[in-house]
Amino acid sequence: MKIQVDYDLCESNALCEAMAPDVFEVDDNDDLQLRTDQTTDANLEAVKRAVAACPRAAISLVD
Repeated sequence: MKIQVDYDLCESNALCEAMAPDVFEVDDNDDLQLRTDQTTDANLEAVKRAVAACPRAAISLVD
């Protein structure tokens, strides 16, 4: 699955980074960066938790 972020909605509050730090990172400018846009067996559950926790629904998974 591919990870997509709607940067117009994203508030860079770092909840996603806390749940999946190998995938999401808030940089020094408080901008969210994706370390990868692909899920793996190892990170899929953490990414799903991050998607569910995003207060602005800015993160989604697509096939």
